Amino acid sequence: MLTIKVLGPGCDNCKNVETITRKAVADLAIEASVVKVTDHADIMKYKILSTPGLVINEKVVCAGRVPSQAEVTTWLANALS
Repeated sequence: MLTIKVLGPGCDNCKNVETITRKAVADLAIEASVVKVTDHADIMKYKILSTPGLVINEKVVCAGRVPSQAEVTTWLANALS
């Protein structure tokens, strides 16, 4: 099972990243836990310069922008292999 974290304070971009990620998980029919991380101190542990951020199995795959669903799908597939 993958552990996915969406980093951000809850802005529209953060919500978009969560929506895209949940759709990619559903499309791939994989088992994954999607968690929102909104605490500033917890976000800073990942050393990203701007939000939103996306972390898959404790690896930052994207920060400071909203990725496409194709990108997220690729990252998830790579994390499974």
